[in-house]
Amino acid sequence: MGSDQTGERPTRPTRRTFLSASAAATAATAATVAVPALTAPAAANPSHPAGPGRPARPQRPDRELRDLLRQVDPRRIEAIVRRLAAFGTRHTLSDQDDPQRGIGAARDWIHARMQEYAATSGGRMTVQLQSYVQQPASRIPTATRITNVVATLRGQSAPNRTYVVTGHYDSRVTDVMDAVSDAPGADDDASGVAVVMELARLMATRPTAATIVFAAVAAEEQGLYGSAYLAQHLKAAGADVQGMFSDDIVGSSTADDGTRDPYSVRLFAEGVPTAETPAEATTRQSVGGENDSPSRQLARFVRDVADNDDTGMRVRVIYRRDRYLRGSDHISFLREGWPAARFTEPNEDFAHQHQDVRVQDGKQYGDLPEFCDYKYIARVARVNGAALWSLAQAPGTPKGAIIVTTDLTNNTTLRWQRGDEPDLTGYEVVWRETTAAEWQRVIPVGDVTEVSIDLSKDNVFFGIRAVNHNGLRSPVAFPRPGS
Repeated sequence: MGSDQTGERPTRPTRRTFLSASAAATAATAATVAVPALTAPAAANPSHPAGPGRPARPQRPDRELRDLLRQVDPRRIEAIVRRLAAFGTRHTLSDQDDPQRGIGAARDWIHARMQEYAATSGGRMTVQLQSYVQQPASRIPTATRITNVVATLRGQSAPNRTYVVTGHYDSRVTDVMDAVSDAPGADDDASGVAVVMELARLMATRPTAATIVFAAVAAEEQGLYGSAYLAQHLKAAGADVQGMFSDDIVGSSTADDGTRDPYSVRLFAEGVPTAETPAEATTRQSVGGENDSPSRQLARFVRDVADNDDTGMRVRVIYRRDRYLRGSDHISFLREGWPAARFTEPNEDFAHQHQDVRVQDGKQYGDLPEFCDYKYIARVARVNGAALWSLAQAPGTPKGAIIVTTDLTNNTTLRWQRGDEPDLTGYEVVWRETTAAEWQRVIPVGDVTEVSIDLSKDNVFFGIRAVNHNGLRSPVAFPRPGS
């Protein structure tokens, strides 16, 4: 959790009121809100510093979400992982037409299962084989058909707002160009595909406000080709992708030294955006926004809704785009300028990744199903499910968020655009000390699009999030300087 690193400091008298609400906001109602009186100095609880608002608290799962999480089935997940491993190899360059072995057989099996799930959706879910021919390129020596299996659960009230979850169904051994040897790919990444498929099965029967895309993508091991094509396809279609998760190597809770950590999952989230422009970099440098990228806000949201007893997991956010020497399919979405993050197990055993299947000096190598922890994968699926459900049922992240910087003042004025969700009820301003990792205090401001707060923008960070009639909150929008 975040903390105030400034130590003991005196408090000062303050009105602790909002100074104004926008009279010019045509789509919102102006309001002046009194802030509760200060009851303790900041040092009494450094995670809840002194100032306007109430302490930030996690968002608890509602009844529908708890029911969904209870139905995640480790036995189904195990069956998926073992079936995918049984195709022998799923290497991108392996046979695409053999019905029993190779990436083509795996593709067709995943597609058939996804169609079964879609049949229960009342028409809300559609499934497609999304293909293109990749011309010779890095790790692709000859023209090769790349095919993603994509199940789209169309949102009911905000269908263009889209959230994506992927696992990659291709596999490899030590030699990344070896398309013949057995490459069971149980942990890397049948485990991630199993998460995607289990969530598609469970969510197919449940209407959502926004759209969720469940994708088993191809050619990750050869260079993120499948996910890049999926991201480009969504961009060309004009989808408003407000969050994406890659589940890659989420199958084991045991490290290479034998230690186990079965109740945590890492979430890699970049700081400086991959697609940042030079102008955006200048702004970030001027305001200190290195820890407030859209991907970091997405990661904070995941902790807020999915780090709890209902998932049984602790979400450990890692402030990096990915691990050293590695990369996953979320990078394809970061390159398009969308918030994206990567789930992966807490500690890895590299004897069971990217290895030829063999016994050497009495030790079994290879990415085999017996080294997976299926109850652990189910808990990872619950974390993903909590995040995706909460995102898809809540309002979207506020757009056009501005922190007014035209005058030298000791207060802060924020503006944003009102969302068009039918169940939107208002907004909350959040703030934290600049040294804190998590949002610390929350100020409900109502259904307005401008508010001024008696707290200096020079001393803390601010954000805005939307709230609906069920109390579900959006990810935070970090405001940029403006007028």
